[in-house]
Amino acid sequence: MLGRRLILSAVILIVGGASMVSAAEPPRAVFLKPARVFDGVDGKIHTGWQVLVEGERIAAVGPDLTAPAGADVIDLPNETLMPGMIEGHTHLFLHPYNETSWDDQVLHEHLALRTARAVVQAKATLRAGFTSARDLGTEGAGYADVGLKMAINQGIVPGPRLSVSTLAIVALGAYGPKGFEPGVAVPQGAEEASSADGVVAAARRQIAAGADWIKLYADYRWGPGEDSRPTMSLDEVKAGVAAAHDAGRLVAVHAGTAEGMRRAIEAGADTIEHGYGGTPEIFAAMAAKNIAYCPTLAASDSVARYRGWNGSEPAPDAVALARKAFASALKARVPMCMGGDVGVFAHGQNAREMELMMAGGMSAADVLMSATSGNARAFKLDKRLGFVRAGLLADLVAVEGDPTADIGAVRKVKLVMKGGARVQ
Repeated sequence: MLGRRLILSAVILIVGGASMVSAAEPPRAVFLKPARVFDGVDGKIHTGWQVLVEGERIAAVGPDLTAPAGADVIDLPNETLMPGMIEGHTHLFLHPYNETSWDDQVLHEHLALRTARAVVQAKATLRAGFTSARDLGTEGAGYADVGLKMAINQGIVPGPRLSVSTLAIVALGAYGPKGFEPGVAVPQGAEEASSADGVVAAARRQIAAGADWIKLYADYRWGPGEDSRPTMSLDEVKAGVAAAHDAGRLVAVHAGTAEGMRRAIEAGADTIEHGYGGTPEIFAAMAAKNIAYCPTLAASDSVARYRGWNGSEPAPDAVALARKAFASALKARVPMCMGGDVGVFAHGQNAREMELMMAGGMSAADVLMSATSGNARAFKLDKRLGFVRAGLLADLVAVEGDPTADIGAVRKVKLVMKGGARVQ
C-alpha cells in the first residue's frame, strides 16, 4: 500500500512539474521575414513587412518590426507571405475520374479504401498551401468526412481545417448511380429526399451527424445523357435552407440551370455551385443578395480533357459554357468563391482553378483575394482566418515569387503554417 502511495505521489509530482514548466515556458514566438506580404485586406503587395506569430495566432504585422528575444526567426528572402488559402469546393473522398469512374468509386470502392485515400488527399491539400477546405459531399462515403475532420482536429493526421457537408441532399430518383434494374436498390451518391418535410428531415439528420454545411441539389440529370433539369421544387429548396439556417448552418446549392439557380437565390442559399447555365439576370440577382458563386471551371475543363480535348481552341461546348457563365458573373460583380470541384481532378492541384479564373478575366490579385479573404467571408470564417492580421489564427503560406504578377507562383509553396505550427 505504501509503495502504491509513493508511486502515486511521484506521478503527481511529475505531472505537476510538467504543468509548471509548461506554464512558465510558453511556445517560442516565430518571426517571419518575407520579401513581401499579401495580407488579403487590400489586394496589394507590401514590401518590407514582417509577421510575428505567438502561439497559434498572429501577434503583429507590418514594417520595421523587431524579433523578440528568443524568437525563432525564419528568413524568406524571395517569398511572398500570404494567408493560408481556402479551397471552396472539394471532395476528399473522390479521386480523378480518369483513374476510376464516379460510378465505380461509389459502388465498388471499399469505405476503408476511400477513407485511407482521403487521408492522403487531405495531406496533399494542406501541403499545397490550402490550410482550410470546404468538402461538399462524400459521394457515397457516408459520414466519413466528419471522422476525417475529427482526426485532423485531434492531430492524428495532417490536413486542412475542414467544413463538411456529409451526404448532400438530392431529389428522390434524380441522382446516381443509374442504369440498373429498377427493382434493385442501388446505393446512391447522396441522400434522397422528397417533399419539403422530407428535405427538412434529411437536413436535420445530416446536421445531427456533424454537417457544417447543407448541400442541396436544385437540379440534375434525371436520366443518363439527359440535360440537367430542376429536381427540387422551390418549396423543397426553401425548406432545406430554412432548416439549415435555423440550426446555424450554411447552405450550398448545386445548380447548373438558370431555373435551379433562380430557386436557390429565392430560397436564400449562401453559395451556388457550378452555375454553367446562369444568365446576366440570374447573376445580377445573386449579386443583389450577396450570394457567392463557385464556378468550378477546373471541373468542366478536366472532364473535357478526359474525353480527349487537348486544350486547343475552340473549346468543347461544356468548357465554353462555363467560361461564358464566369464572364457574366464577373461582369455582374458577384462575390466569387475559389473552388475547383477537386476530386474530379487531383488533390494538391487546387491551384488549377485559380489559373483558370485568371485566364477567364480575373486579375491575379483578385483571384488571390477570392482564395483567401473572399472565401473566408463567404464561409463566415473571416473573424478567425483569411487575412494576415493581428489576432487571427496564424494560417500562413509562403510562395516563391510574386503571385500578384504570376498566379502560377502559388504552386511554388515554400512554407505552410497552420495555427502557428509549421507543417511544411
